[in-house]
Amino acid sequence: MNQETRIAVIGIIVEDKTAVGQVNSLLHEYGEFIIGRMGLPYEKREVNIISIVVDAPMDKISALSGKLGKLPGVSAKALYSKAKGAAT
Repeated sequence: MNQETRIAVIGIIVEDKTAVGQVNSLLHEYGEFIIGRMGLPYEKREVNIISIVVDAPMDKISALSGKLGKLPGVSAKALYSKAKGAAT
């Protein structure tokens, strides 16, 4: 049975550098859904900005975004595409 998936971008801002290990661990856990990742250190403001593009069921996207956002010193939000598809 194929589950409906959505493409989404998850924006992550890491203000506490001690949380980077936990962020990477979560991204590894959801790695099968990740299409691409871009990270930018912004030394002037002492933050790391990461964008993750995923193709996953909505519950997986929400779970990843929620788990990331619950980490101390980390903010995360998901932006969903309107196009729906089926995982193969």
